[in-house]
Amino acid sequence: MQPCVDRTWPLPKQPWVMRMRWSELCFAHWPAEPSTVAKWLPPGVELDTYEGSAWVGVVPFLMSDVAPRCCPAVPGISRFPELNVRTYVSVGGKPGVWFFSLDAASRFAVRLARTTFHLPYMDAKMNIHNVEDGAIEYQSRRTHRGEATANFSARYKARGDYAIASPGSFEHWLTARYCLYSASPDGRVYRGEINHPPWELAQADYEQHDNSMGQALGFDFDREPHVLVAKSIDVRAWLITGCPRVATS
Repeated sequence: MQPCVDRTWPLPKQPWVMRMRWSELCFAHWPAEPSTVAKWLPPGVELDTYEGSAWVGVVPFLMSDVAPRCCPAVPGISRFPELNVRTYVSVGGKPGVWFFSLDAASRFAVRLARTTFHLPYMDAKMNIHNVEDGAIEYQSRRTHRGEATANFSARYKARGDYAIASPGSFEHWLTARYCLYSASPDGRVYRGEINHPPWELAQADYEQHDNSMGQALGFDFDREPHVLVAKSIDVRAWLITGCPRVATS
């Protein structure tokens, strides 16, 4: 893996435990009032804003070569589409990603991630196709028992050249985040470190057919989004670690 040049803190001293490859990836983002987003975050997780606005993203992509360290990929388990709904936060000064949901077409991955990483993974029926003009057609329908219905259908395609986002730019703020945060049922906040080369990003043509991924949370995804597509990257992930608890009155 290429060394990362835009991390703002060192890699963990412990060895990484999971590898994966992310491809066919689209970042679609909508601005939101900070108060409408922050109310969904647990104590100790601080919402990040850019020029006074919160941003909520819907990110469809393909997961492949998903496997523990030193283990081969397993057919039928190590490759599946995934779609996440996310915002941007910080804990203890470290910027990261907060996931409202992660839909995946892998029952095994959903159950493992919910248990091991305290992430809100959900079962979904999903399809991803490369069509004749180089665009990606992506469809997802949530099927997780007991969870709100949520659907997504869109086509996206790179427009122009790919480039690494400049530090300080909006694109860099959105994407240069090398950890995720989650919370256990008892409210404990956890950090999961990741590492990968800097994103190579391009502007995109984007046609949305259906998007109810944020409906249960009150997020409006009907407006025109800010859209980027990314080249494939290889990712390494570490086990989650607990963040210091926040005192409550």
